[in-house]
This record gives sequence, C-alpha cells and structure tokens, in this order.
Amino acid sequence: MPEPLNKSVGQATSRKMKYRKAKASWNPAMQAIPVSGIRKLVNMASTMKDVIHLSIGQPDQPTPPHIIEAYVDALNAGQTGYTMDAGLPELLVALRDYYGKRYNRKLTRDNILITSGATEALYLAISATSAPGRQFLVTDPSFLLYAPLIRMTGGEVKYIPTYAENNHQLDPDDVIKAMGSRTFALVLNNPNNPTGAVYPRSTVETILEECAYRGIQVYADEVYDHMLFDDDDFASVLSCAVDLDNIMCISSFSKTYSMAGLRVGWVISSQAAIKSLRRYHMFTTSVANTPAQFAGVAALTAEQHCVQDMVSIYRERRDNIVKLIDRTPHLTGYKPGGAFYAFPNLPPHVDGSDVALRMLKETGVCVVPGDAFGDHCTNALRFSFSLTCERMNEAFDRIIPWMAKQKF
Repeated sequence: MPEPLNKSVGQATSRKMKYRKAKASWNPAMQAIPVSGIRKLVNMASTMKDVIHLSIGQPDQPTPPHIIEAYVDALNAGQTGYTMDAGLPELLVALRDYYGKRYNRKLTRDNILITSGATEALYLAISATSAPGRQFLVTDPSFLLYAPLIRMTGGEVKYIPTYAENNHQLDPDDVIKAMGSRTFALVLNNPNNPTGAVYPRSTVETILEECAYRGIQVYADEVYDHMLFDDDDFASVLSCAVDLDNIMCISSFSKTYSMAGLRVGWVISSQAAIKSLRRYHMFTTSVANTPAQFAGVAALTAEQHCVQDMVSIYRERRDNIVKLIDRTPHLTGYKPGGAFYAFPNLPPHVDGSDVALRMLKETGVCVVPGDAFGDHCTNALRFSFSLTCERMNEAFDRIIPWMAKQKF
C-alpha cells in the first residue's frame, strides 16, 4: 500500500478546503437593504432591444455649457485635490447667499455641509441619528432610500399613506395622528418622488410647528425644489421653520442643473448639527468631487435662465403625459405638481409588479412598479417623463393598445 500523506500536509489541505467554503460574514444590518425594484427592471431592459424608458429618475437635458466650462477650467487649473471637509469655501458662500436670498433666511457657512450628492447627505443625516427605539415617520409611497437607512441602524419605520384620489397630498392631520411617544423624526420629501406631489405652505407649516413643539427631527429631502410646474411659491422648510434646531434640509445640483453624475449635494442645518455631521463625513467620503464643486459655484452665481428653460420643457412633458395616461385603459391618474414623475393607479388588487414586467417583455416599455416605493401602492406604476414628448408618445402608442387587451 502507498505511504499516507504527511499529516501536516493533509491538515493544511483540509484547512484550505474549509476556507474555500467560508462565506463573507455580512453585518446583519445588510438584511435591511432590499434589491431595488427599479434596478431589477432596468437590468432586464438592458438585455433587450428597442426599449423605451419611462423608468429613469434623472434629467435628460444637457448640463448647461457654463457649468461644463467651469468644471473643465477647474481641471485645467489643477483643482483636483481635497477641499476643506465642509466643502469648497466658494461653494459654501454661494449656497449661503443663494438659499438665504431665495428663502429669506439668514445662513452662515457653518450651516452648510457639502456632500457627495444628496444620497450621502441623507445617509449621514439618517444613519447618524437612527437607533433602536427611535421611530421615523415616512410617507407611503416614498423614495426607496429612506426606510433601509433607518432600519440598518435599528430604527423603526412608520408609514403614512397618501392616495392618488387626493393627488397624493400629505394630510397634516394624518401626520399629527401618527406621532407618538417613540416618534423621533419625520422624513419630508417635497416635491415628492415617486408621486410628483408638491405640498402647500399650509401643510408644511402645520407639520413643522407640531414637530418643533414635540421635539421631532425633520429630514427634508428637497432635491426637486426647482421642478415646480404650477406654483413658484415653494414651501421649503428653510422658509417655513422658525429655526433650524430640529431641521436638516437636503438637496443637490443633480436635478436642477442636470448634474446627476457630478455628485454634489448638501445639508443645511443648525451649526451644531453640521459640526457633528462634518466629523462623520470625514470618515465616509472625506470630501465631495472638487472640480464639480467649482461647477456648482458657476451654477448658482450665473443667471438662472437655464433652470427656467428646463422647467418649461418638463412642464410641457407633464401636461403631455397626463393626457396620455387619461387615454390609457385601466389607469387612473392625476396632475403632478413637480419633479418629473406621474404615479397612476391600476385597478384595486392588480399587481403592479406583474404588469410592469409583462409590459416590458411584451411592449418594450420600461416603467417602475409601485411596490418599489411602499406597501400601500402595489397597484400603482411610476412613469418618468424625463424624455422627449415624441418618445413619450411612441411609448404610449405601445402601451395603450396593450392595456386595452388586459382583463383585470
């Protein structure tokens, strides 16, 4: 018989086999992160030909030339190093002046933190404060980022449903009734993604007054604050709150100036809150994209005609998609006041995920099912109108006859 292998060699081989079988030991908090319903459909669409996307949540308009020039100039000038952790001083001053004037609020540079897009701003604000026993009020439907961030650090989400028959407006009485002894914070997304609802000043003021009285934090996601189609009097928390002690207002350049890939956002809050977030920010992304921050200065300090022109284009598209949805069998819509989304309902108890999947496979039109945004809107579909009216009409030339054949 052959001699047995050396014992130590056999043990080493056994250990290697065990290591090969071992899997990464993920933090249990990772279970709070769902697979994006948007990403699933978009990934499937990427394998298909001739797909029309009514799914993408980013502007299709070109970035204004003067912003591109400022970015390139910064690169050519060698501005590729780190900025201060709070952000480029020139950008802090530009944001202070722009938002101070727009919302008639006295701000200082110390009220502002520049981040890598609004996504990092939301991550910092929520994950730094969410904890076991703390309850966060979130609208349903809502942008899919909020709930996972809250749950990752042990926080609890309590949803406040809004309804298509009420244009997805947020009822202040519903918000106040939902408040309890464990309510720590409210996430207020205005204008709203996915519904396009714009909350009036009376709603925002009533909610903020109650939150201030109860000591409830308010995280205001206002990334679509310039995408307004019917009323220029936007009720920002910066103009509605008495002070910033319980307020974190979050926005970015992504939507307003079509700068989504340049990744520059910000938080505006009390000086004490910004001081704490700066420390956290240093251990996440350190600083935002430096040349993009110079581009942001150019965006804020130049004439705003480019923003007005883009809003006019989106308003025309909004009006167009409202008419198209009204002509579509089995869809019940309304008139969104901002952002670039419509969120019509299918008949009750119809599974929007199934409809979106079959619509993609059978018509080549990609939309997002409502259950990507909450538990109370599974019979809804989100349509992005960040595409030309011609392309939108082509999409509905496919959708309308297909929907007419469905037996719901």
